[in-house]
Amino acid sequence: MPSPFEEHFTTLFESEFPRLYRYLERLSGDPDLAADLAQESFVRLYRRGSMPDHPGSWLVTVAMNLFRNSRTMSARRGRLLTVARAEASLGDPPPLPDQPGSEEAQRVRLALEQLAHRDRELLLLRSEGYSYRELATALGLHEPSIGTLLLRAKRAFREAYENVSAAP
Repeated sequence: MPSPFEEHFTTLFESEFPRLYRYLERLSGDPDLAADLAQESFVRLYRRGSMPDHPGSWLVTVAMNLFRNSRTMSARRGRLLTVARAEASLGDPPPLPDQPGSEEAQRVRLALEQLAHRDRELLLLRSEGYSYRELATALGLHEPSIGTLLLRAKRAFREAYENVSAAP
């Protein structure tokens, strides 16, 4: 018979994994990396053996740290390896512009990449339905400032998006 922790963990996994995965996929642009990071976040929670006060925020925080670590490691590999060796060892090259993919999605991704890291994280987490409290906890911000920060992030995104769409 499963323990109360295991029952809560299972329920949490079923409700939070899809949302965490979507956030990570939008943040990274890599579905495989997103799945790995979301799964590793839950593995770490399970190994912890007890639920934190705010499990959703805890999972996002762990996932963001894992994402940052993966980016740091990837950048380090890029510096250490020659271009040809890096391409061979790091996988497939990015898709060419004429390959299938939504032009709109590409414009959104380009606009998001122009934003400050915090703005990008705020918008992506909020788009997945995280509450102001969860955003504040996950990003280490004060909850009363979240509304203002989101408004600024939306304005910055709108401006970046218009610049991307206006570019040739």
